[in-house]
Amino acid sequence: MAEADREVFFEFTVIGSTVRVTAIDSLTGTEVVVMGPSNASRADLQQLAVQKLKARLAREAGKR
Repeated sequence: MAEADREVFFEFTVIGSTVRVTAIDSLTGTEVVVMGPSNASRADLQQLAVQKLKARLAREAGKR
C-alpha cells in the first residue's frame, strides 16, 4: 500500500521528567516506543517515533 494510505497514531505519557511516546501503524498495528526528556518538543519526539516505526516496518517487510 502507498504511504498516503497509512496513518500513525501517537500516545504521549509523561513519567516524571521523561515522556514515553508510542507510535502505532494504522495498517499493520505495529507498535514502537521511544522515550525522551519531557522538555523535548512534541514534534521532535513524534519524528523520532516515526523514524523508528519506519525502520521496524522495513525490517519486518524484509523477513517476508
